Amino acid sequence: MPKDTSIKSVLIIGSGPIIIGQACEFDYSGSQAARSIREEGIKVILINSNPATIMTDPMMADKVYLLPLTVESIEQILEENQIDAVLPTMGGQTALNLAKEAAELGVWEKYNVRMIGVDIAAIDTAEDREKFRQLMLKIGVAVAPSRVANSLLEGKEFAQEIGFPLVIRPSFTLGGTGGGFVHDKSELEAALDRGLKASPIHEVLVEKAVLGWKEYELELLRDKNDNVAIICTVENLDPMGVHTGDSITVAPAMTLSDTAFQDMRNQAILMMRSLGNFAGGCNVQFALDPVTEKLISVEINPRVSRSSALASKATGYPIAKIAAKLAIGYTLDELKNQITKTTSAYFEPALDYVIVKMPRWNFDKFKGANDTLGLQMKSVGEVMSIGRSFTEAIQKACQSLENNAVGLGYYGKSQMHAEELIEYIKTPKWDRIFRIKDALMDGVSVGTIAKATLIDRWFINEIKKIVDVEKEIEKYKTATLPIELLKEAKFMGFSDEQIAKIMQDGSDEEIYEKRKAAGITRVYKMVDTCSAEFEAKTPYFYSTFESGNISESKASDRKKVIVLGSGPNRIGQGIEFDYCCVHGLLALKECGYEAIMMNCNPETVSTDFDMADKLYFEPVFWEHLWELIEHEKPEGVIVQLGGQTALKLAERLTKKGVKIIGTSFDNMDIAEDRGRFSDMLKELGIPYPNYGTAYTVDEAVEVANKVGYPVLVRPSYVLGGQRMRIVINDEEVEKAVVSLLKHIPGNKILIDHFLDRCQEAEIDAICDGEAVHIMGVMEHIEPAGIHSGDSNAVLPQFNLSPLVVETMEEYARKIAFKLNIKGLINIQFAIKDGKVYVIEANPRASRTTPFIAKAYQIPYLNVATKIMLGANKLRDFKFVKRLKGYAIKEPVFSFEKFPGVSKELGPEMKSTGEAIRFIKDLRDPYFRQLYKDRSMYLSK
Repeated sequence: MPKDTSIKSVLIIGSGPIIIGQACEFDYSGSQAARSIREEGIKVILINSNPATIMTDPMMADKVYLLPLTVESIEQILEENQIDAVLPTMGGQTALNLAKEAAELGVWEKYNVRMIGVDIAAIDTAEDREKFRQLMLKIGVAVAPSRVANSLLEGKEFAQEIGFPLVIRPSFTLGGTGGGFVHDKSELEAALDRGLKASPIHEVLVEKAVLGWKEYELELLRDKNDNVAIICTVENLDPMGVHTGDSITVAPAMTLSDTAFQDMRNQAILMMRSLGNFAGGCNVQFALDPVTEKLISVEINPRVSRSSALASKATGYPIAKIAAKLAIGYTLDELKNQITKTTSAYFEPALDYVIVKMPRWNFDKFKGANDTLGLQMKSVGEVMSIGRSFTEAIQKACQSLENNAVGLGYYGKSQMHAEELIEYIKTPKWDRIFRIKDALMDGVSVGTIAKATLIDRWFINEIKKIVDVEKEIEKYKTATLPIELLKEAKFMGFSDEQIAKIMQDGSDEEIYEKRKAAGITRVYKMVDTCSAEFEAKTPYFYSTFESGNISESKASDRKKVIVLGSGPNRIGQGIEFDYCCVHGLLALKECGYEAIMMNCNPETVSTDFDMADKLYFEPVFWEHLWELIEHEKPEGVIVQLGGQTALKLAERLTKKGVKIIGTSFDNMDIAEDRGRFSDMLKELGIPYPNYGTAYTVDEAVEVANKVGYPVLVRPSYVLGGQRMRIVINDEEVEKAVVSLLKHIPGNKILIDHFLDRCQEAEIDAICDGEAVHIMGVMEHIEPAGIHSGDSNAVLPQFNLSPLVVETMEEYARKIAFKLNIKGLINIQFAIKDGKVYVIEANPRASRTTPFIAKAYQIPYLNVATKIMLGANKLRDFKFVKRLKGYAIKEPVFSFEKFPGVSKELGPEMKSTGEAIRFIKDLRDPYFRQLYKDRSMYLSK
């Protein structure tokens, strides 16, 4: 029983649409908290405006409100439900700010709701830079010299007093928004102005910058009896000056002396206890002087944070789940560790492996963006990898990034010279780790690199080990490569493809066969929170190479299916695929299969330790997948739920004779290959824009003239409209094609006639081979030319004639049958002068599938998975669409992270997230305004 029996119902506040700095790690925390509280027989009510997340799925709570995160929405919920307590610590900064605003307006008091997991005073102290500084001084924890300013004048005065370099930190913002470094007087005024404007209370902290110090984060939990457990200590590879969300991080801490570690622990516990008397989670950040080991506290967040999701996945200890139990009155010593099921939750995790988290950026989407990393977070997602050593983990992290890296290193690209490299790595950029390796390959010393980057020599020495092995491999060919060297390379995380590229000989297949014959294959180890000291009951694994080849993952003889995840979040492929994967896993279990999940994204619910029957935390990378298939021998693999990442592996799976569950690879390929797709449409008598394909600039200009300007230029097989351009003359075609070939050499280029100013709409459907069910018809408010992910879209359609809608549905059926779709398909249409054209088809779960499922309240992904498996036909289900009025999908952008970048929208997707908004009818003032502004942002 929960210790506090007065709590019968809890309101959990979510974090809203995904933006840079606040992503789906809060969806993960919120989902865990909801499940954890419901286990105790307490009613859970959820508010969150994000339709793409599993958190807002009806199965997660007793009642889900998809409403804007405002005080008005909170009041509506409190009037409709009897709520005893509110838990705001699971929804990032958005939830904390909303809870605080509601408190200031007396809402909680009026409805007699108490706040759990944190208190208002603690939020205030942690967020208000001056209160935080005063508290630290009071409890004897060191902070950097700083002053709080509310005006430009004060800011300049204090800057003079403290001395440069400085850091400007606005109060009450998230992900470092508005913050920045000031190296000298010339930069001061602009930085102060930006910071004061970014802070909701127009207040900034002017602080001495401790650039080059080491940075650490600790994740803590505390119960009502003041017991504190430290779950994880994370070390940033990048020194102070790079936001923790943009830094490569490592757990456990690698370069920390025991004395400094103990000191840090004691200070963190002191800080958490001094923050007020609440039970829950907390994240503390420290900077450490690498020479003297002097510590200063940077900040404390009285909520689960971005790093809590990472720390949960890194240790196997579900922080949000336990934090929620503590918030309703349990104590740490009463709770069981969720993994071993026998030890106490007060038992701090111990790791017998190394974790590396690497961020994923999307600078290519923001033309002219400053790609230097600093105080303001810029990454859109992250990957986590697990290995037995730092070298193995960092190479696995690179293989997870989805940017064509096959390990740590660029292969076959032009190199910079040593002097240029030393200069380049002085500034933190997204590719700095790759350039450090290039510099070591060029013979630059570890000392010189440490001096240029201020990264601890230990990390650079580890990268040097990778370099030494690579230089050794270069001397051989596949046939002559010594087995001992191959073994050493595999222990260090080199992929088979990487080894082949280094030798410029053979293929990854040949390397694999060679090592398999020598008995060098992956073994699967368990993530168990206790370094195998106690038996773990949780099937959560990672792969590694080690002598003795003892695998802790035993393959069962049940029928099983592997679900491929979508790797790191990025623009164009985000959290909606996590939602799809979770439903896929649950449907597999319901059909009696063993559900196996493979993914490397630490922020997602699908990689939670108790979602699948077995979880493999691995790169979604061919070699890792193939060895897993050899180990588990599944009936097949589901690629439809993991976005383009999973789809790209379908061809090799098919060649290897592995069954693709649902639509076959060849049929998916017709939809992906522009030429084959248009031939099919022609055969079916379905109109499509004129198009042609080209491999060179001259061919492209010729095709463009033939199909007629304006034209859309793009590479084939891309996601989120990557590198698409609308061009209006020969010169622009030439420019676009040259840029494409530079970035994606050898790619087939597609040139379509662009239907200017036409309407755009899309359909999501499920097909079982005998029937097609149209899940929803969505009409875009903006005209064609703006990527579907960036347009506001209305469900159901509002302005298309019945004839047009009927034609679209008819075309959708024809295409689904012709492609022999088993499962999901998404089709995009353009409508010009009453004529319906098909623009493209995606034979997989799309960005809008979760949106439609939420708006109509139908578990479409569960249905689709059962149809892919052949367990059911569409006729087995009844579909009742429960939507009064309309639902609007509103894209959300993160442009404020990139000052100076054009906010124009075009065929390449730029939004980072979305919200859902319900309207009763088309007279709604919000909708009318949207409709009026529909063409404003269209650009080429």
